[in-house]
Amino acid sequence: MPKNPERRRALADAGLRVLATAGARGLTHRAVDTEAGVPVGTASNYFRSRDALLGALGERIMERFAPDPAVVATLAAREPGPDLFVDYLRYIIERTTREPELTRALIELRLEAARRPGLAAVLGATLRGGYRADVAYHATTGLPGGAFEIALMHYAIDGLLLDMLTTPIDADLDPDEVVRAFAARLVTSSADGDSAG
Repeated sequence: MPKNPERRRALADAGLRVLATAGARGLTHRAVDTEAGVPVGTASNYFRSRDALLGALGERIMERFAPDPAVVATLAAREPGPDLFVDYLRYIIERTTREPELTRALIELRLEAARRPGLAAVLGATLRGGYRADVAYHATTGLPGGAFEIALMHYAIDGLLLDMLTTPIDADLDPDEVVRAFAARLVTSSADGDSAG
């Protein structure tokens, strides 16, 4: 594998732009080369197969979605409770909608993974690793909710993002109102012990 990590990231970012605008069918090594403005064959030198390319895009999305340590430190310094949980959820929405093409690309990848077992294995490992990290973070910071509630949070946030960044069922709905409702219900569920996990 070529050893230039900066070039690899630039190619992955170009691939994400192609994926977000042209969908999985439009994503080819040549399209990535064109988008990145590099010689033909460059992307295939870094990503030998289509599954390797798609898997690398999933990893790059997670890198770019990573929270700002300074913001996390500020949040973590606060007293755990429902208001803090709402602010964590707000920060997730802010990060994942700041660059909407990233979330659209992730949606495309998840759909493509349903058709490609190789991609499903790589992307699934990435997504499950993120979920486990979220569960561990809640456990160590005193935020409400266990593994089941964190899974519910992921399902809720993923659905909200799908609605916000594609064709909404209610274009007038305030995302912040939805986030506050999610948090209230998850905190209540956790406090009541109404959990399957």
